[in-house]
Amino acid sequence: MRVPLFPLPQLVLFPGVVLPLYVFEPRYRELLADVQASGEPFGIVRIVQSSETSGLPFHERVSRVGTLAHVRQANLHEDGTSTVAVVGGERFRVDGFHLDRPYLSADVSLWPLEPDPLPQEVVSATAAQLLAALLRLRPGDAGTVREAAPEDPLLLASFAAALLPTTPEQREDALHAATVLERLELLLGLVPTEAKLLN
Repeated sequence: MRVPLFPLPQLVLFPGVVLPLYVFEPRYRELLADVQASGEPFGIVRIVQSSETSGLPFHERVSRVGTLAHVRQANLHEDGTSTVAVVGGERFRVDGFHLDRPYLSADVSLWPLEPDPLPQEVVSATAAQLLAALLRLRPGDAGTVREAAPEDPLLLASFAAALLPTTPEQREDALHAATVLERLELLLGLVPTEAKLLN
């Protein structure tokens, strides 16, 4: 499938996460108009910023893995800009880029998670362990975190990825995880030592 791409510096979108966007560049205004007309999602991909990518053409500085973004709400302003809320959907791999529009687009293949090799009880227990670590990491707003935390382990992983003090590269590693359990375990490994010691 071919999707428009909205590359963002150092940002990794996870399934179920609501992301606010401010659309002001003409090329992304056109992207938004096109996806609103089609009703189809677009893709969020990370712009890779490193010494190895500096000087490369723009599409060669874009991650080859991303997440579909489904428009939940879009408000057009008088000056032509828009505030948009999208929610993360399916993960995908980029098969090839297209440079024939003002914005970047790509042929992508959906990349679903594999079934977990261990029983659901293990996945749920790992999710509970990750939530406990988050609560200990953020004692000042533990009540808010507990109330907002999803019960579904996949969505809990997405929730944790947004709260943990991680680098964009670490978040992208978590997005690459083959299973929900692998993603949960990877995120648990990124919990700062002080929160781990209390587990």
